[in-house]
Amino acid sequence: MKNSIIIFRKQVKDTGRNLALGIQFIMFPLMAIIMENAIQVKDMPPHFFVGMFAVMHIGMAPLNVMAAVISEEKEKNTLRMLFFGSVKPVEYLLGIGGFVFCACMAGTVVFAVVGGYGGVEFLRFLLIMAAGICVSMLLGAVIGILTKSQISATTIATPTMMVFAFLPMLAMFNETIAKVADYAYSQQVQLMLNGLAAGTGTEPKSLLIIAVSAVIAAGMFIYAYRRSGLL
Repeated sequence: MKNSIIIFRKQVKDTGRNLALGIQFIMFPLMAIIMENAIQVKDMPPHFFVGMFAVMHIGMAPLNVMAAVISEEKEKNTLRMLFFGSVKPVEYLLGIGGFVFCACMAGTVVFAVVGGYGGVEFLRFLLIMAAGICVSMLLGAVIGILTKSQISATTIATPTMMVFAFLPMLAMFNETIAKVADYAYSQQVQLMLNGLAAGTGTEPKSLLIIAVSAVIAAGMFIYAYRRSGLL
């Protein structure tokens, strides 16, 4: 845990010096604050912008940052130097993953506050978001581990995060896309947040699809981890 905490602190400093990376964590919470307070449309679902930008947040930030950080440190041979030292691969991944998770959850708290959630609803909101963030983190780690450079990682991560971030929004306007999106974890997070806002509860189907997505992402991560020689 000591090495993981050191990696965590190192990443906090690196992100503080990298505006392009840090903006990933604050962009969508800030947009939610602005849109929730600036736009009021008749018959709009409750907390519409909170739900929409929250899903974009989990689809983009954890996936993109994990892929970017891991691929950059591989390209610069920082990982090799760390592993030649006293840092184990698992400790490194826990440190980076812990930082990304905490940073994303900080944005999640902002979404919950803007949406006016409190008590049990506040905790449920955090849990729903945490599930989506974990799946995205695993996918981002897979991309970062398997790619040889940051450019290669960005090439793969960008379309991947665009699909998961914008698929739920597109599904609102197109029935065909909605049928495809129904199998995406980000769409199920969107539906769960909508149900929470409307007070209608959560469908078991949503929990199942998110769970299956997490298992698949974890399997891909283990495969990438072993193939890269980190295990």
